[in-house]
Amino acid sequence: MLHRIVSIGECMIELSGKSDDGWRQGFAGDTFNTLWYLRALSSPETSTDYVSAFGDDPFSRQQIEFLDRNRIGIAESPIIEGKTPGLYAITLDAAGERSFTYWRNDAAARMLADDPKRLTQSLSGASLIYFSGITLAILADAARETLLSAISDARDENASIAFDPNYRPRLWPRPEAARTAIRQGYWTASIVLPTFDDERALFGDKTPGETLERIIAEGPGEIVVKSGGEAALVYHGGEGVEVAPPESVEPIDTTGAGDSFNGAYLAGRLAGMTAEAAALYAHKIAGKVIRHHGALLPMKSLAILRP
Repeated sequence: MLHRIVSIGECMIELSGKSDDGWRQGFAGDTFNTLWYLRALSSPETSTDYVSAFGDDPFSRQQIEFLDRNRIGIAESPIIEGKTPGLYAITLDAAGERSFTYWRNDAAARMLADDPKRLTQSLSGASLIYFSGITLAILADAARETLLSAISDARDENASIAFDPNYRPRLWPRPEAARTAIRQGYWTASIVLPTFDDERALFGDKTPGETLERIIAEGPGEIVVKSGGEAALVYHGGEGVEVAPPESVEPIDTTGAGDSFNGAYLAGRLAGMTAEAAALYAHKIAGKVIRHHGALLPMKSLAILRP
């Protein structure tokens, strides 16, 4: 079966590796990172689109060209005159800890749901649609409702909907707003891929099991609660099971670990793996990612790891 995968959100300019020679520029963002792994780990015949809104500046054109080189389209995503991509820089302190500085308040991606017709066209015919709490956070209230409605309509047309709540406090005006929007994400999704630390911070859960039970009550039939390098709690078919990583890995850089887990898990499920097998596969891929610097492993090195 041929699949069409759509991921919705914001792909930003990333500045990293500051040295005397300057910065290294790349492109990254949570839903883009996940799509990168979905693209790399899916069959070549799979169609992939990154649905967002783009500016008309040189950096936006570079973004679109970068996506195209890696066989990722942009569907009917609008090009917004006078807008630019969001930007963030990664810096290290004396102890080697990373910190992030963002410039994204006027980014084109905040307008990704401003044209409901184009958005509907972008989602039409998708087998799998992926979005996150960050996707919801960057939108104004009305645009967020438009997006969730379009995703719900796509689910009614038999698309699978995957959602990572991915709570980032600085993107929300207050926790109550985040809780409301993320619960709407649960209701819209058929697959939910939360991280326990995020859920604990926002909802006060004491254990991954408590996170699982709370989200089950919201309706999704498939849930994977990630806990960093610990076992993931996988719920499918009315049963929950712990799936531990196959080996302990000393990380070099944890950037993109959760995003790569999500991409590998969804690629495994699309390939026909059981939820438990897909979670084990996702652990293996994430373990390789955290042994390298940066969020994105090269496509060629990932192709040989396809399920």
